[in-house]
Amino acid sequence: MHPRRPWRQALLLSLAMLPLLALADPPLADPAAYARGEKLYERCAACHAIAFDRTGPRHCGLLGRRAGSLPGFAYSPAMRRSGIVWTAASLDRFLRAPLAAVPGTSMGYDGIKDAGERHDLIYYLSEAGQAAKCRPERGVSR
Repeated sequence: MHPRRPWRQALLLSLAMLPLLALADPPLADPAAYARGEKLYERCAACHAIAFDRTGPRHCGLLGRRAGSLPGFAYSPAMRRSGIVWTAASLDRFLRAPLAAVPGTSMGYDGIKDAGERHDLIYYLSEAGQAAKCRPERGVSR
């Protein structure tokens, strides 16, 4: 009979958990801004969701994406032609006054006038839009 090696079992268990850690979301740099942004996102939830399309397009992977380019979503011609690539700065301009930033957009929202609120919402979108729920599952085509 072999003597017990509890360290070996712990090591094997730790190694088995590594693939799960890759799926976990990293800790937030600013949890308070995230919480405020998440609360502000409730205003957006009438038309948008993070992981799926509603009346408005989903926000998974929003930052870095070209406006009007999400496959399968029927954007307004104005949004498709806008040439905007969503960055923190371009999103800030758009969220301040959507109808002024993209005349002809079908997003009929007056905007968020408070710069701090826009900052928190953009922070939330940048974090939630990269979360595990936005990454496709292995072996599943979407």
